[in-house]
Amino acid sequence: MPIFRKKPLEVEAEQFTDKTKDRVLTWMTGNHYADFEDGVPTLRFMTIHGDEAVARLGDWVVKDGAPGAYYPVKDSVFIKTYEAV
Repeated sequence: MPIFRKKPLEVEAEQFTDKTKDRVLTWMTGNHYADFEDGVPTLRFMTIHGDEAVARLGDWVVKDGAPGAYYPVKDSVFIKTYEAV
């Protein structure tokens, strides 16, 4: 799994795309499932705060180190905020 750094925090992240959706589902732990919105794959999961999050194709799924701490980040935000390690 590629590693990225949010200055100064290092996180694991994977972009949710048609090519990587199965890998992302396998990588994540906890309560998550694949779904569809208007025929397009989405990934739904609970955040550590108990809120449902949705990752759409092109979004990044970020794991910040705490068990089950995943959250979606839009690609444009991810590119501005994180750099590859």
